[in-house]
Amino acid sequence: MAEKEQDIDFDKLRGGYYTPSPIAEFICSWAIQNDNDLVLEPSCGDGNFIEAAIRRFNELGVFNQDLYGRIKGVELIPDEAVKAANRAANFGLNNDTIVNDDFFSFISNQENATFNSIVGNPPFIRYQNFPPKHRDIAIQMMEDLGLKPNKLTNIWVPFLVICSSLLTENGRLGMVIPAELFQVKYAEQTRVFLSNFFERITIVTFKKLVFDGIQQEVVLMLCEKSVPNAHGIRVLQLNDLEELVDIDFNAVAETEVVEIQHDTEKWTKYFLNPREIDLLREIKEGNRVPLANEILDADVGIVTGRNEFFMLKQSQVDEWKLQDVTTKVVSKSNQLSGIIFNDNDFDENANNDLPNKLFLPENTEFKNLDKDSKKYIKYGEEKEFHKGYKCRIRKRWYITPSLWIPQGFALRQVNRYPKLVLNHVEASSTDTIHRVRFISDEYSPESIVVCFLNSLTFAFSEVTGRSYGGGVMTFEPTEIEELLIPVVENHGIDIALIDELIREDRIEEVLDIVDRAILIDHYGFTLAETLELRNIWKKMSDRRINRGKSAKSKKPLVVK
Repeated sequence: MAEKEQDIDFDKLRGGYYTPSPIAEFICSWAIQNDNDLVLEPSCGDGNFIEAAIRRFNELGVFNQDLYGRIKGVELIPDEAVKAANRAANFGLNNDTIVNDDFFSFISNQENATFNSIVGNPPFIRYQNFPPKHRDIAIQMMEDLGLKPNKLTNIWVPFLVICSSLLTENGRLGMVIPAELFQVKYAEQTRVFLSNFFERITIVTFKKLVFDGIQQEVVLMLCEKSVPNAHGIRVLQLNDLEELVDIDFNAVAETEVVEIQHDTEKWTKYFLNPREIDLLREIKEGNRVPLANEILDADVGIVTGRNEFFMLKQSQVDEWKLQDVTTKVVSKSNQLSGIIFNDNDFDENANNDLPNKLFLPENTEFKNLDKDSKKYIKYGEEKEFHKGYKCRIRKRWYITPSLWIPQGFALRQVNRYPKLVLNHVEASSTDTIHRVRFISDEYSPESIVVCFLNSLTFAFSEVTGRSYGGGVMTFEPTEIEELLIPVVENHGIDIALIDELIREDRIEEVLDIVDRAILIDHYGFTLAETLELRNIWKKMSDRRINRGKSAKSKKPLVVK
């Protein structure tokens, strides 16, 4: 057992989740087009892509000694390089096929090296976990290409960028990449680089997770440098690995592509068809719908440093006699069932023994505190809660900073749909929920939270937020502020009715009411446009939520 756990930890550090054979074979069949191609695998592990490349050359009529010099694999870990070399030797290749070296060091020592096909599955590990001497070379090479990577960069980013730069004029790159390429901030420059560098990008996604042992969603990136009369990007959505064998490359090549925008926006929008993308672009560029940052400020909730100590259930408050040194706090999204958080909601959470009180003694020296606060703080110190980073850097570890009461809340993590919630309880929130101030003189908080519940805002939320394999969408405060909210003051909608419908999970009825009053009657959207916005939201949210579950469809769907 210990040995197995050690192997798992090693894999996580190295990013070494090896590619299933169907993926390696699919990518090599697409990328290697001619019997005289030069092929690079920059992080070959134990040789899955190497073997797939050999088999592809065999299909093209190239065998044994004729393969010499056609394939080059690079692998950092010595034991894995030996495995890959042995695998290549089984097909008659010599020892020069596999190089045991860091990829970036290897390439930096090559003069004008270029390849027709580059394939692989680069490591998915954080910048700080990569050996510094290799990392520094990678970062320098990216800077030489005009990029400015930061310390949040995952190491797959320089693999992808630098490999792209090594392609011949008509070269192809096929790689397994984390789906976070579509949405994370540290990949913004990479998205711009790829959109400028390649003529056509095809992205293959899976509704089911295809790597054993990890929950991270991956995509297959198929990038072409030179494609006559076919500039753009397209997404091919499959259920699982079994459907890879049914893909007809010639048929896919004829499908429509969407023009790539050369900007830092997330690529999640490319899961939509061209008509849907154009609708969202027209609305955003039309400036008739205000941005959220014009009517509200979103900020993170309080960071306690140790919720186990600071966040208390009512039963714990009573046990420790802390009634006079606690304040109301919302700590979970499920504590906000409607769009108005009221006293009844707070009392119900308390009756359900949910953590909804924050320990907040007087901000004074320990000797001046009341005896019950002293007793509880001593308990925390016995548990060494005060030694955690957030606590130990404070003047007084037991005082949580930045405690202010917001007018409302915005969900940080979303399952089906986002919402804003009015705060009628004078409660704050932990950092699982964002705090909101309403800054508009033109619109009331009540109107803003009601008007937020519309198909347009929901559609934009799916291409603004981020999701990571589990189906939950996450928003940072700045992403909440980037949403479009078609707000109207005199809308005639009963907020109490909307609150009741939300509590009963009748979101479609809410959308019917708000869409009619706001989008159609006030903003002048047609019924067809409104329904299309609703369908965009449902398409994107269904994809997000159902990812990893069994899919009913048996055939690949090209999003076009």
